[in-house]
Amino acid sequence: MRMKLYMKLFGAFFRIGLFTFGGGYSMLPMLQREVVDKYGWATNDELLDCFSISQCTPGVIAVNSATLIGYKQAKLAGALFATIGVITPSIIIITIIAATLQNFMHIAAVAHAFAGIRVAVAALIVSAVIKLIKSNVLQQPAEDGKQGPGPFFKRHWLRLLLFILSFAIVAFFSVSPIFIVAGAILTGIALVGKAAA
Repeated sequence: MRMKLYMKLFGAFFRIGLFTFGGGYSMLPMLQREVVDKYGWATNDELLDCFSISQCTPGVIAVNSATLIGYKQAKLAGALFATIGVITPSIIIITIIAATLQNFMHIAAVAHAFAGIRVAVAALIVSAVIKLIKSNVLQQPAEDGKQGPGPFFKRHWLRLLLFILSFAIVAFFSVSPIFIVAGAILTGIALVGKAAA
C-alpha cells in the first residue's frame, strides 16, 4: 500500500519534471493539476504556501516543492520518491542534450523549437503570476477564517501596497529578491502582531 503511494508520488513528479521548462515558476500550473486536482494531496492554499516556502529556502524551487509535498504525504520516503521523480527527467534530458546538442544547433528547426519553448514558458509564468495574485493579493479572509473574495481596500490595502512596492523595487532598482522576501516576512509578522494586539 505504501509502495503504491510512493510510485504515485514518483510518477506525478516525474511528469511535472518532464514538462517543466523555464524553471520553478512555470511548474505551478502542473503542480496544481497533479497535486491538487488529480490526487488531492494539498489544497490550493497549501500548495501556494509550499511554493512560497520553496522559493525562500536554498535550492531549486521544483526540487524543494517535490520534497515538501512528498514529505507531507509519506514522510522521508515520500520526500525521497517525489524528489527523485522530479529530477530524473532533467538528468536524462540534460545528459542527452549535452551529448548531442552541438550536432543539431545549426539546424533551423531546432532553433525555432527552442524559440517556441521560450514563448510557452513565458505564458506559463504569466499564468502562474495571475493565479498567485488572485489567491494572495486580491483575496481577503472572510469572517469565518476561510478565504473569500471581497472589497480589497476595506481591510487589506496594505497587501496591495506591499505587492506594488515589492514589484517596483525588484523591477526598477535591481534589489536582490532575498531582501524583498525578508522584508515581506517581517512586515507580515508585524501586521499579525498588530492585529492580535
